[in-house]
Amino acid sequence: MLSSGTVPAAPQIGTLVSAVERPSEISVKSNYSDIDHSALKKAAAGSFLGNFVEWFDYASYSYLATIIAAVFFPTDDPALALLQTFAVFAFSFILRPIGAVVWGYLGDRRGRRWALSWSILLMSTATFLIGCIPSFATIGYLAPILLLTLRTIQGFSASGEYAGASVFLAEYCSAKHRGIYTSLVPASTATGLLLGSITATGLYSFFTPDSLESSGWRLPFLVAGPLGLVGRYIRIHLEDSPAYVAMTQKASQKVTRKTKNPFRVLYKNHWRTVIIAFGVASLNAVAFYVLLAYMPTYLTETAGFDSGKSNLASSIVLLGYVFFIFIMGHLSDKYGRKIMLFVACGLFIVLTVPLFACLETSSFWTVVGVEMLLVLILTMNDSTLPTFLSESFPTEVRYSGFALSFNMANALLGGTAPFVATWLIGATGNALAPAWYLVGIALLAMIAMIFAPTPVEFEGSEDLAEKISLLQRKTEA
Repeated sequence: MLSSGTVPAAPQIGTLVSAVERPSEISVKSNYSDIDHSALKKAAAGSFLGNFVEWFDYASYSYLATIIAAVFFPTDDPALALLQTFAVFAFSFILRPIGAVVWGYLGDRRGRRWALSWSILLMSTATFLIGCIPSFATIGYLAPILLLTLRTIQGFSASGEYAGASVFLAEYCSAKHRGIYTSLVPASTATGLLLGSITATGLYSFFTPDSLESSGWRLPFLVAGPLGLVGRYIRIHLEDSPAYVAMTQKASQKVTRKTKNPFRVLYKNHWRTVIIAFGVASLNAVAFYVLLAYMPTYLTETAGFDSGKSNLASSIVLLGYVFFIFIMGHLSDKYGRKIMLFVACGLFIVLTVPLFACLETSSFWTVVGVEMLLVLILTMNDSTLPTFLSESFPTEVRYSGFALSFNMANALLGGTAPFVATWLIGATGNALAPAWYLVGIALLAMIAMIFAPTPVEFEGSEDLAEKISLLQRKTEA
């Protein structure tokens, strides 16, 4: 307990603030004590841009797939060329668990800022270079080989983005604001998808087919590169997160203790938590891809919508996602992570099939309304998940645990969700089969939530905030 009778209050504050203003500790002062929000704002901007670039590229590649197929995989069979294009796209998902291991290790050993600075540099460089690849007609088979190589680098680097940005923001915030701030990460995903689809639609409108195939398709990739460099610039001028700084300071005092491999610690002490986190993250993986990526195809094939209306409905719903995600993030701060995730699972289990049934014979605005209800439930889950996963692992393995569980779920269940949904409809002849698949995944996530661990405390945060608050009150008195 601090005693104002022994040491004057004002010098105590000056001493404390002076200490935390040292370069290695400035983030602790800036964010946990709420004295200065500038570092938190920069952390939010840097986190947003990296994930935005990833999903802007995802949307651009998907919407321009027919053009990219003609440029890199010329063949007499357009369907085969398109299949080859998506095969390259799918391969990047296969590498995500491997990337999760690498970036998780680096993020826990070298620092969150270090890992995020390099991941965004690799991703933005690869994205930019895709826009520079000559066509098959110019350099032959080297063109698709280069495309595959750069997509592989993108997938590898992107596997550290979502987890790293979420952990970075979670460790920068106080617990009472963690949900709403980490909601920036899924919001950046939806924003990237939305602007990518708008950009692709604009390219189709303003370019002739020949000019789009020769050069127009390159523009989204060339633009995404510099955006990523802006994100890197912001990140390298940030201090590392307060929790990570506190952990490294404690470790530096134990000079005889050998630094542990985070994945060895994760395997030995937290393997149950990784499995549980995988189960919880599976709902995000499947629901996100089914409701936001696969839905335009579903509406076209099942509800009889033309592609223009299907894409317009999806764009409107993405706007709703970005709006609702922050509201739900705030509610997760108010009511708790487990409650929000349980409610989201329950609503998906109860409402998914009836809502999908409404999509088959409905008007455009009814379809938009139904999609919006599904996305509202999705944001309840997605806004809470980054904080939940961050609070599931201790600081020394937080990046690794988050990255591994999240990327495994997305590689095994998320990336395959559109394929599984299409296969289920063909195998069963039931247009509601994807809805039942989503219900099953929601049930899996709910069961995983039952075994979820108690949230861990973030190192070095609350203790310093409480001390500064106490000293401020004594000064005012």
